[in-house]
Order: sequence, then C-alpha cells, then structure tokens
Amino acid sequence: MKKISIFPRYNTLGASSRYRFYMYAERLVKSGYKVRISSFLDNDYLMQLYSNRRINPLMIMRSYLRRLYKAVFSSKYILLEYELFPYLPYFFSKLFLAGKKYILNFDDNVWTKYSGKPWLKGKYDRLIKNAAGIIAANEYLYEIIKKHNENVIKIPTVIDLDLYQAEYPKFERFTIIWIGTPVTYKYVLQFAGTFQQMAGELDFELLILSSLSLEKDRIPGVNMRFVNWYSAIEAEYLIRSHVGIMPLTDDDFSRGKSAFKIIQYLAAGLPVIASPVGENCNIINNGENGFLASSPDEWTEALRKLYYDHGLYLKIAAAARKSSSEYSIQKYYPLFLDFMEKTFS
Repeated sequence: MKKISIFPRYNTLGASSRYRFYMYAERLVKSGYKVRISSFLDNDYLMQLYSNRRINPLMIMRSYLRRLYKAVFSSKYILLEYELFPYLPYFFSKLFLAGKKYILNFDDNVWTKYSGKPWLKGKYDRLIKNAAGIIAANEYLYEIIKKHNENVIKIPTVIDLDLYQAEYPKFERFTIIWIGTPVTYKYVLQFAGTFQQMAGELDFELLILSSLSLEKDRIPGVNMRFVNWYSAIEAEYLIRSHVGIMPLTDDDFSRGKSAFKIIQYLAAGLPVIASPVGENCNIINNGENGFLASSPDEWTEALRKLYYDHGLYLKIAAAARKSSSEYSIQKYYPLFLDFMEKTFS
C-alpha cells in the first residue's frame, strides 16, 4: 500500500481545498492508498476570517508549528497546495521536500500575492521546477507552469454530480444567485452599477449564498437576500435558483481563477451570466449554456432574454446541466489517479 501525505492550505470550509484535495483523498483511500491529510489553516481560522473577526496571531503560529511537525514526518510522496510554508522563502520548503517526490496543485494565480516581496521572488517558479509534477486548474495557469516544468496536467476544480441529482421547486421569485466567500464578495460590489441597472428594468432577487455578515454591504436599489453558506444547503439553493452569476474584473489574479462557481451553476442546471475573463471563456459557450457579458447593457440584455423567453431559458438550462459532466469528479478522478501514479512511480 503506497502512503501519501496531502497538504492543502485550508480545511474543509475552504472551497478550493475541499474540492481539489479532500474530495480526491476520499477516493484515494478507496483506491488502496494510505492517506494522511493535514491543512495549514483550520476551520476556526476560516470562520473568523469570513465573519470579519480579528485573527489571533497565536492561531497563525499554531498553523506553522503544526505544518512543521507534519512536514517532518511526511511520507515520501506528497500532494501539496501551492507551498508548504506561506510567506516563508523557498529554502524553508526545500529543507522538508529534499528527497521527496511532490506534486503541486494550483487553482489561483498566487504569484500576484507575492508581488513586491523580494524575499519571496521566484519562490513558486523554483517549487515548480523541482516538483515531480504539477496540476493546474485552468489554461492560464497551465501556460505559466509549462515554462518551468513539462510534467503538468490541467484538471479543473470539479464537482460530484451525485450531489446535484435532487429535485427542488424553484424559488417563487426569479432568483439570481452568487455563491462565494466574504473575501470574494468584492466582485459583486464592483458590479454594483450593473446590478442596479438590471434591477431598474427587471424584478428579481439577488441571492448571496455566503454569510449574513455581508448584509451591511447591500447594494442600494437591488433586492438582495443573504444566506449563510453550509455544505448541506449548497446544492438545494443552487437548484432552486434561476440564474447563476460570476462577475469578475479583468486582471492577472482574476484571469488565473478556476471558474468553479460556473461549474457549480452548470451542475445545478442554471444558465450562467459571467464576465468574459480567463477560464470563464473556456467553460461558457456564449448563448448555449450561458452568456458572457462585458458591459451593464450586455448583462441586462442576457438577463432579459432568460427572464422573458421561457423556451430559451429551458434550452440553456438543459445545455448547462449537460455540459456539467465535462467538469465532474466522475470524469477527472481517473485522470488524476493515472497522473499521480505515473509521477510517483
């Protein structure tokens, strides 16, 4: 039985870690692997972060000490989210990765977070160069990584289709849903003018499935409802909504995002309206399973079509659900397992 140590950044409350590590870890165990998984930051940290409470420095210190201990006793084979020690120079990771085979897993353009920090310059490039293999969530990251390591595979952040098979009645009021963390709610606020224009023409509710703490940042003139996110209600609220949205600003960090919101919307059978940025453009076939909208007028026109043309709505919703199979764990786990076994052979 092969042993593997998995080091995600977050525990199960962190969507990226939950879907790119914990979901795969469960299947690796069923495939006969002995898995030890340990996050850098725990759920208590995320609960404080998402509720805008002050982070206790001792919590961060414990995270580093826990990671240090787990790294010392890690197995020969390691699956790692970004890095071992955030904000520490490369040589700290090198000390613990020496003699190990490791696969790095990226779903964000994390290079931008270390911009302007000279002690971290080139850290990710060196980690990638010395890795046994790399998993990239999207084409943008794939092209960055390919320059430093040839053994790279593109695996998007995917969903378990079995979680989206239930049937629920739609909300009585036409509902546009956004799902995400309080940290990424900034994208909704940056599109406030767009949603105000849409609300001026159409009667809908904008449902924010994230945190009740965001209510203080409502958009004036837009009918909004805020709900605390829980894994147990995630699929239900998505399925009961009418349209999923993913607004993004066009910058380096956004171009490196994995478009996971869109994948969730598709699995729930929701037509999507999204900004034409990065991976969004690869997942949305404009006018088929959703719409790509660049301006307030285009966002409003896309919603107007879905709002008034029921036949078009049903057609796009069916196409959305059908296309979700291309972004499922059912499709990608065999590819992940094959890549890992070849890389760790």
